[in-house]
Amino acid sequence: MISIDKENCANCPAHNLTNLVKLGIDMNNFDFVIALAGNPNTGKSTVFNNLTGLRQHTGNWPGKTVGRAEGGFIYSNKRFKIVDLPGTYSLLSTSTDEEIARDFILFGQPDVTVIVVDATRLERNLNLVLQVLEITDRAVLALNLIDEARRHKIKVDERGLSEILGIPVIPTEARRGIGIQELLRSIYQVAIGDYVCKPYRISSEIKGVNKAVEEINKMIKQEFPNLPNTRWIALRLLEGDQKIIDSVSSGEIGDLVH
Repeated sequence: MISIDKENCANCPAHNLTNLVKLGIDMNNFDFVIALAGNPNTGKSTVFNNLTGLRQHTGNWPGKTVGRAEGGFIYSNKRFKIVDLPGTYSLLSTSTDEEIARDFILFGQPDVTVIVVDATRLERNLNLVLQVLEITDRAVLALNLIDEARRHKIKVDERGLSEILGIPVIPTEARRGIGIQELLRSIYQVAIGDYVCKPYRISSEIKGVNKAVEEINKMIKQEFPNLPNTRWIALRLLEGDQKIIDSVSSGEIGDLVH
């Protein structure tokens, strides 16, 4: 893979290569890395198969018994590696699957995180979407099973949803391959910076703990002035998230700053 000077490159990769290597991801011969996230039973694996075809392989996450599927595709002469994260309902790190998904998005900093949701259960799926958008500002929403939604007379305003979330929203019927080309185009546009996401983030104050959050947030900003989403880190520290506590204590969290 060609080394790129990120400071002088408008559309260079955003991923953290050092942390990806730690997570067991080999980026040789790939330009960008894509994370595929979503609740269980959203058709995420079908989306993965449509994007990768036969160019995929399986293994385990380092030090875990949880399986990992990786694949690749080429779009507009760029080579993409896509990593299928475990299906989860949240990123609160209360299970091994949640920890793997959260750590990959937070520390690996994929160039794009594709979040697959079930259009018939959108309200339930949005919990994970909003949590992903707290961590990364490079995401695409695959509004899957749109055919099932129509069959149940559920209408989703994908343009309105895109404006609210601040990311591309692509309706798909992964079982029939419908919308996959549009999804590929959006992934490419976000990866190279043609589409700049402005993700929705919850800004409401949290009663009873807001003062503590702000004090911790201030200290994190002083120690890591260029770290994105320091408020989210502060909340995780207050919740006793051991991986985040260790990362801040060791200074590893500073590696997220390019």
